[in-house]
Amino acid sequence: MKKIKLILASGSPRRIELLKKLGCKFRVIPSKVEEKINPSLSPTENARRISCLKALDVASKISEGIVIAADTMVVLGKKILGKPKNKKEARKMLQNLSGKEHRVITGLVVADAKTKKIMQDVVITKVKFWKLNKNLIEKYIITGEPLDKAGAYGIQGKGALLVESIKGDYFNVVGLPLNTLNQLLEKFGTSLI
Repeated sequence: MKKIKLILASGSPRRIELLKKLGCKFRVIPSKVEEKINPSLSPTENARRISCLKALDVASKISEGIVIAADTMVVLGKKILGKPKNKKEARKMLQNLSGKEHRVITGLVVADAKTKKIMQDVVITKVKFWKLNKNLIEKYIITGEPLDKAGAYGIQGKGALLVESIKGDYFNVVGLPLNTLNQLLEKFGTSLI
């Protein structure tokens, strides 16, 4: 397989860290697309649409390379839980997730900037929280970790202590489903290895 220039259309520290841990060489060009939810679309359709817009935005600014774009959302029932605006909102999200199963949905797009060819997929992982007591929620909020993450938790950090079980791709919950990404990249003649 040939090595092709990879571009990550995201400034997410978690996505950057995952690719670096694999030893990938890539550039970071964050997309300027606003992650606006269309209420007439399902969460899956929204994740697919937003990730596609991100990929096309970055691909339009460069002449060559493979652009990787993702959009991850936490969904409880039919409600999309974004990043909490403050501690009060984080507390409410965590109370709502307590003892329940929710879905983490990532729209994933790989686009060739030169040919404009696009491949996409959506990955869904089910995550179940323990029944959380008020003390645990407060201790977790004090860490500051919930404030910049969809659903008010990060499974790769202290948020792991809230999780009873997951069904599906762990890396999807972190924000970048690596196996699915590798499969998409192979269709462009490259890979994460």
